[in-house]
Amino acid sequence: MSDTTGAVPLPNIAILISGTGSNLQAFIDACECGELRATIRIVISNTPDAKGLQRAAEAGIATRAIDHRDYDSREIFDAALGSALQEYDIDLVILAGFMRILTPVFIEPYLGQLLNIHPSLLPKYPGLHTHQRALDARDKEAGVTVHFVTPELDSGPAIIQAKVAIQSDDSAESLAARVLVLEHKIYPLAAQWFLQGRLQLTNNGASLDGELVPESGVPYP
Repeated sequence: MSDTTGAVPLPNIAILISGTGSNLQAFIDACECGELRATIRIVISNTPDAKGLQRAAEAGIATRAIDHRDYDSREIFDAALGSALQEYDIDLVILAGFMRILTPVFIEPYLGQLLNIHPSLLPKYPGLHTHQRALDARDKEAGVTVHFVTPELDSGPAIIQAKVAIQSDDSAESLAARVLVLEHKIYPLAAQWFLQGRLQLTNNGASLDGELVPESGVPYP
C-alpha cells in the first residue's frame, strides 16, 4: 500500500522502556541512519520519570507513561499497555530495558511480534544480576541474547547472540559496559531481519531465511 507520493510506508515499531533508554537510543540512531528501515511510533514507560522518555521526546517520538503502580494486578496493567498500543499500527514491539514481567494478557496478542534483549548467553542466567552470576561461576565468556518473548521468562527462542571474553580483572560493571556495546549492535539488526520478513517465530523456534535458528541464536558477527 502506497501513499500519494508513491513511497511505501515504513513499518511501525513500539519500544517499551523503564530507564535511561540506551537501547532505545540505538534504535533511534539506526532509524535515522537508515540501518533500520522503520518508524518508532511510540515509546512507553512504566516509570513516569524514566530518562528514556525525554530521550524519545527530543527525537520527536510520541511518548506515554503508564505507571504500573496505578494498577491492582499485572494483568490489569498489561491490558492497559495493550490498549495503548492498539492506537497505533504496530508491526513490532521492542522491550528495551522494560523491567516488568509481562503476562499472557499482553504477550499473546503480540506473540511473534515481541522481542526482548537479555544480557547473558541464554539459556544461562535468566533473570537479574547476570554479569555477576557469570563472574561468580568463573565463566570464560559472557554476552547478550536477543530472543522472541513467550510467556516463560527469558525462555523464548533465541534469535542472535554476541559474546565477549571475561577478563581477569572484570567487575560486573566493566563486563556490563562491554556487553552493552554489543547490545546496541545486535538488537536493531534482529529487528531489521523481522521487518524484512526474514525472521519468524514458528512452533519449532525462531526461523531466519527459512532455516531454524540454533538454540543459542545466530552467532554475531
